[in-house]
Amino acid sequence: MLAEFSITPIGTGESVGDVIAAVIRLVDESGLPYRANPMGTVVEGEWDTVMALLKKCHDEAMKVSPRVVSHVAIDMRPSKPNNRLTEKLKGVERRLGRKVRT
Repeated sequence: MLAEFSITPIGTGESVGDVIAAVIRLVDESGLPYRANPMGTVVEGEWDTVMALLKKCHDEAMKVSPRVVSHVAIDMRPSKPNNRLTEKLKGVERRLGRKVRT
């Protein structure tokens, strides 16, 4: 499955970079394939593993913020292989006939 998520700490000031860096560190340490972008992160793996990671990330932000809002979108397609993180984009690129800017 793919899970796209964003975590927004509230009440810690305008900059949230330190909190997000701590969250990305957890994602990286998980060993799961992921892609971070300016507005969120997409991670790929089995349901229980991914959901445990998302909870861990949310809890990490809660350590330094009185309020945290997390948004999660899940894409499950069991008939497809686990490398959808890269293959979905390749499918779009094939249709465009060129690479997509990342």
